[in-house]
Amino acid sequence: MKYCPRCNERYKDENLNFCLNDGELLNEMSGEDAPPTAFLDPTRVTNEGNWNDQNTNFSDFNSPNQQIYQQPFSSPAPMAMVGQDKTLSIVSLVLGGLSVFCCYIAIITGPAAIITGFLGMNKVKSQPELYGGKEMAIIGMILGGIGFIISVLYFIFVVLGSVL
Repeated sequence: MKYCPRCNERYKDENLNFCLNDGELLNEMSGEDAPPTAFLDPTRVTNEGNWNDQNTNFSDFNSPNQQIYQQPFSSPAPMAMVGQDKTLSIVSLVLGGLSVFCCYIAIITGPAAIITGFLGMNKVKSQPELYGGKEMAIIGMILGGIGFIISVLYFIFVVLGSVL
C-alpha cells in the first residue's frame, strides 16, 4: 500500500507513483504504518415476529380480479414529426444548381442531379413517413436537365466553332 506524505491519502494500487490529489511522490507504507483492521459489530437480532399470527392474506395481492394501475405508455413520436430524411432531394437540388451555374461541369452534375432526384422521388413515394423533399427533388431534376442541355449545346457550338 502507498500513501501521500502531504495529504495522507492512501492508495492500494501499487502501480501509482504520484498522488492523484496533489501530485506528491507516494511513499511505500510499511507494516507498522498500516491502519489497524476495523472489525464490525456482530449483526443485531431483531424481533422475528410470527407471520402466521397476522391477518394479512398475501394471496389477495395476486388475485386476477384486482385492478392494477398501469402508467399509460406514450408511443414514440413518428418519424414524420422528428424529421424526414431529405438527403437525396438536397443533393439533387445542389447538383442541379451547379449544373446551371457552372456549365463546364454540367456534363457530370446534370445527370447526377437527375439520377439523385429520381431516387429521392422514389423514396418519397414508397415511404412518405420517413422521406421528404419531393419538391426539392423535382426542382433538382429540372435544373439538372436544363444545365445538361445547355452544356451539350455549349460543347457542340465550341466544337463546331473550332472546326469551321
